[in-house]
Amino acid sequence: MHFDFSVFSQAHTWVSLLTLTFMEIVLGIDNIIFISIIVNRLPRASQQRGRTIGLLLALLFRIGLLLSISWIVGLKAALFTLDLPWITGSFGVSGRDLILLAGGLFLIGKSTTEIHTKLQGAEEEEMAAGKGSVSMGSVIFQIILIDIVFSFDSILTAVGLVDNVLIMILAVILSMAVMIVFSGVVADFVNRNPTIKMLALSFLIMIGVMLVMEAFHQEIEKGYVYFAMFFSLVVEMLNMRLRKKTEPVQLRDSQYD
Repeated sequence: MHFDFSVFSQAHTWVSLLTLTFMEIVLGIDNIIFISIIVNRLPRASQQRGRTIGLLLALLFRIGLLLSISWIVGLKAALFTLDLPWITGSFGVSGRDLILLAGGLFLIGKSTTEIHTKLQGAEEEEMAAGKGSVSMGSVIFQIILIDIVFSFDSILTAVGLVDNVLIMILAVILSMAVMIVFSGVVADFVNRNPTIKMLALSFLIMIGVMLVMEAFHQEIEKGYVYFAMFFSLVVEMLNMRLRKKTEPVQLRDSQYD
């Protein structure tokens, strides 16, 4: 594959690079949330290494897919036809649809299990008993599974915005560098605030549902989804600020004459 570096002498190339880098960071937020929650099961000393490995794997997957764009396009070809008149009628099921379906179901199942564990208080009990930690290999395997799904979403967005593979690769590298730098901050913030963690898991369920719907060719405007996530986060931040400022009610014994 031949790379044309002369394009960087043109102003619109830098605009495309910055725009795509920003989009990749936005699309990578759900990946950071998932990695942060999964890596939290590791011993404290190994969590940063787990996050870094997870994001580097995502980087490798995305660069590999960018260098195989023709293969990605081929995945959109129908493998067989499915007739679902109560949903969307007859449509061709492609390899991309199967990947999105598997990833969506995995996200829904994993996030639901984490929410159940959190509500039951089992996570704190396991950690206190020294049973909450999992192996690095198990965490990396789960990260690889979801990286594959998120990488497709990221790459398809990149292909739609620019047509130069070199710009796409640079944007992916820059966005991943930013996410690696700030992933620890995001993870610590999520883990320090149980309500934020619950909100993050709810986001992942919503993203999983969106992936399943896309697998059945029911497109959901991502702008609405990201706005809902942003709005919910702002409301929760206001609630957190209010809880810090509100003093608990002090009860005092009534005295009767």
